[in-house]
Amino acid sequence: MIRTLRAAATSMLATALLTATFIPPAEAGSAGQDALQGQVNVVQQTGTVGVLAEVIGPRGSVYATAGEADIATGAPVRADDEFRIGSATKTFVATVVLQLAAEHRLSLDDTVAHWLPGVVSGNGNDGGRITIRELLQHTSGLYDYADDFPEIDSSAAFEADRYTTYTPGQLVAIAMRHRPDFAPGTSWEYSDTNYILVGMIIAKATGHTWQQEVLDRIIRPLGLRHTVAPGTDPSIPDAHLDGYSAFGSGPAIDVTSANMTYAGSSGAMISTTADLIRFHQALLGGKLLPSTQLAEMETTVPAHAFDSLWPGARYGLGLMWLPLSCGGGVYSHGGDVPGYTTLDGTTPDGRHVAVVEATGDGGTASLATQHAMVALVDQQMCSAETRTLTTRQAVARPGAPGAPGALLSAGTGSGSGSGSAGKRAATRVAVAVARRVVIARPVAAISSPLAARIHQPG
Repeated sequence: MIRTLRAAATSMLATALLTATFIPPAEAGSAGQDALQGQVNVVQQTGTVGVLAEVIGPRGSVYATAGEADIATGAPVRADDEFRIGSATKTFVATVVLQLAAEHRLSLDDTVAHWLPGVVSGNGNDGGRITIRELLQHTSGLYDYADDFPEIDSSAAFEADRYTTYTPGQLVAIAMRHRPDFAPGTSWEYSDTNYILVGMIIAKATGHTWQQEVLDRIIRPLGLRHTVAPGTDPSIPDAHLDGYSAFGSGPAIDVTSANMTYAGSSGAMISTTADLIRFHQALLGGKLLPSTQLAEMETTVPAHAFDSLWPGARYGLGLMWLPLSCGGGVYSHGGDVPGYTTLDGTTPDGRHVAVVEATGDGGTASLATQHAMVALVDQQMCSAETRTLTTRQAVARPGAPGAPGALLSAGTGSGSGSGSAGKRAATRVAVAVARRVVIARPVAAISSPLAARIHQPG
């Protein structure tokens, strides 16, 4: 019965997408193109290697590029280049879980221990007290394994382990060496451990890897031809943006080729601006989730750790709500892995989407690149044609599922836990836009000339 329902839904979704009409970019108007190009240029001038942005709305679509896709060849950035999307992966993974909930194959109120007995235990960690909902919303209190992952602390460490395969169990075990940051449901703290566990639960509930479920449920039905949920393959399959990072000091190295199992279901995916737009249009347009599950995803709690970049940010189930300077807001989930930074914004009805990608470290120490990317999305979403589309959001109420009272009080700290957890959050925000899978640490900007500071592998 479940397979029949899924097959019917997939067929309906494919038909809807094939019959959708999109206005060619040329019809969107030169003014919009010029504005976007100017905003992309500002991002690139913060010290990034390459920048790509695409925006689609009721009046059509436009894209703009700046910089280079590959330092070695000098190839320019192309509109259809693929790139690593980091934590933007989380929205795909959360969508799969919510689909499973709609099919009654799991409940958001199931405990972690129900699906993964004994995995979350020791040092005060108790999977019997943590629900799937709390994993998705980062209210579990679990320590972020990436805070104790020296393999991504330096260029030398990255080079030594870039092709190492890590199992989800190994990553969770790192987190279990630490006490939880807070009791489940009493605060908010971004933790990649949560989504590694979610990927493991998907596998237990379906008998398939999270990658296979994302492929079958999202990538194929939507026709996302340039989106990949990789396993151990370190390559980006088609024309792509190369990534570069200095990991905080010294010359930047080419980090494009890497076994992304260290990020897994928390941030391993590859995509393009066009595919991300198509995904977010389908998601917010109600084509991937029933209304009940979409409402669950959109129900948010404060995420004060992001206030330095986007004051008033809130977090739902794998989806953020970001207020706009002109009022209202957009749904989003950015992501960072070494060499790549992704940011997106989608109006609540899915009709207007902006995606921007930057490679290289950029002005991370001063947040210049991140602020420029935030400004691009804000300005695009605050355009006259968009403002009426950005007002809907769901706010968790005290006592509602996923809405612990401690999270809703403006007086409960920064929303990033207390003690060491709060200190780590402050460090992360110094670099992250929507919190990178790889821990946000101060990273030196790549200065001009770029080629002089880029070291090619081998």
